Amino acid sequence: VIKCKAAVAWEAGKPLSLEEVEVAPPKAHEVRIKIVATAVCHTDAYTLSGADPEGCFPVILGHEGAGIVESVGEGVTKVKPGDTVIPLYIPQCGECKFCKNPKTNLCQKIRITQGKGVMPDGTSRFTCKGKQIYHFMGTSTFSEYTVVADISVAKIDAAAPLDKVCLLGCGISTGYGAAVNTAKVERGSTCAVFGLGGVGLAVIMGCKIAGASRIIGIDLNKDKYAKAKEFGATECISPQDFKKPIQEVLAEMTDGGVDYSFECIGNVGVMRAALEACHKGWGVSVIVGVAAAGQEISTRPFQLVTGRTWKGTAFGGWKSVDSVPKLVTEYMSKKIKVDEFVTHTLPFDKINEAFEMMHTGK
Repeated sequence: VIKCKAAVAWEAGKPLSLEEVEVAPPKAHEVRIKIVATAVCHTDAYTLSGADPEGCFPVILGHEGAGIVESVGEGVTKVKPGDTVIPLYIPQCGECKFCKNPKTNLCQKIRITQGKGVMPDGTSRFTCKGKQIYHFMGTSTFSEYTVVADISVAKIDAAAPLDKVCLLGCGISTGYGAAVNTAKVERGSTCAVFGLGGVGLAVIMGCKIAGASRIIGIDLNKDKYAKAKEFGATECISPQDFKKPIQEVLAEMTDGGVDYSFECIGNVGVMRAALEACHKGWGVSVIVGVAAAGQEISTRPFQLVTGRTWKGTAFGGWKSVDSVPKLVTEYMSKKIKVDEFVTHTLPFDKINEAFEMMHTGK
């Protein structure tokens, strides 16, 4: 058993608490990882807020991390102690009908136990003050050591800087993949990206790499426009600057609508606007943002009857074990940006400040 520091969420709506936790050794087909770097994501904040129906407490959150394999359980063959890895919240077992289908990246092998906050055998590897602590998204990267299933880990280039590539565990991969895998943006197309946070910037990067000729960024926070343009946005607008709905504004700007739109906020009203901003006949709108539990999307069926397509994406459509090492290689060879997404680097004990900065849009 390893004793180490972890940020524990004892209950919903309360700040994280830095505690000493015990991390049990990995069982069969499990991997224990020394986490070197982790990022904070809105999904962690969403669960911490209490709005997540799958949220269970007390829990160690975190799902964008990178580290070094410390030890492996019986039967683990893909990684060994000392390997550099990224934990994966969408695993890839290679055996389930989802993994065998090229149309999806949603491996379902450990979905039920992962959703309940436990390892595949139904138990937790974390304890603190004599209490069992739940796992989160199969990763729990807000701990100096974590245990994951062996199908939830990708071995990556040992030379990669972990404080940067940890972002490929969620946000950057999700946005980039939404553009290149889910929407399959074509050269010369016109795109609109709603929400210019980390995921939105990654969508813009993907649209640019795919050769889009016009990329319109949409956000209420104008402080985000300069960064969006660095990533490839050709122009940025705020819905507050117009009297009419943003979908009408976009239709006028683009002679009938955009070829591709992306919702990167998790707001069902914006999801509708994003669909309706698409061009009749061929426009495709991709939902990337995660809306709160119980919310529903709506539009007039005629929007779809007249040729628009509504899609969604999880982790950008990447089959994780196969794709994450390739994304790291793309970053190392300068094909995709990663460093530019990092605004602040804080010590682990300032994790609550990191969440505050995220909430204020910094």
